[in-house]
Amino acid sequence: MPASLRPRVFAGPADLGRALAEEIADGIAKAAAAGHRYVLGCPGGRSPKPVYDALAALTAERGLDLRHVVIAMMDEYVLPVGDGSSGVFVDVDHTAHNSCHRFAADEIVGPLNAAAGEGRGIPAASVWFPDPADPAAYETRLAESGIDLFILASGASDGHIAFNPPGAAADSISRVVALADTTREDNLGTFPDFASIDEVPRHGVTVGVATIVRHSRRAVMVVHGAHKREAVRRLAAAGGYDPAWPATLVVECREPDLYVDAAAAAADGETA
Repeated sequence: MPASLRPRVFAGPADLGRALAEEIADGIAKAAAAGHRYVLGCPGGRSPKPVYDALAALTAERGLDLRHVVIAMMDEYVLPVGDGSSGVFVDVDHTAHNSCHRFAADEIVGPLNAAAGEGRGIPAASVWFPDPADPAAYETRLAESGIDLFILASGASDGHIAFNPPGAAADSISRVVALADTTREDNLGTFPDFASIDEVPRHGVTVGVATIVRHSRRAVMVVHGAHKREAVRRLAAAGGYDPAWPATLVVECREPDLYVDAAAAAADGETA
């Protein structure tokens, strides 16, 4: 059984973000020197934002070329076609405030490409998403490419990771799922333009628990803010995957780490 993770505690989100961004920037530069692609697994939302912001700053500081970088996103909200009886789903409008496509464009790729400079950014074809029409194709793509580093985040109230709800099986792979109401409640904070939970979609297409564990070469869970103290407690205590708190999958990953800020730290950790 995997050993539990000892949190690395940072003063605040900016320090946490800078530390992880430096590792990612080093990996990007190393892959470029070797002529290899660098695949970065990315969630949307508030938790990874300090990492993305710091990575854009480092891209400018170091003059990084990002043409070999792939952004592998975790999920997207989807809507049923018609009355839902067909079981067919399509992405939400990619310009919608809650769209993960929009988030990737505006919060990850746009700032990174601006920092890299013209002709040195991440190509549009290198921003990957699961497709609700064929989730298995995404699973195959990630299995073939591998993920050099997967940034992970935990839901505050239920430990969801991507759109994997409590109870998600350890062997789950990319698929369309019904969103737990606890996850939808959490997302009211992530996307404040929702007027109420009734506006939050009820389904998403997502990577699975096994997708992350099997295909990641390294995984770092980032947790910050006092509202995430229960998440830190659960993650630090986990000795293996606990489906009641899906984010515990991180302890099953290769080269895992848990980066938290002082506000989220529920117990003494290794201070960075």
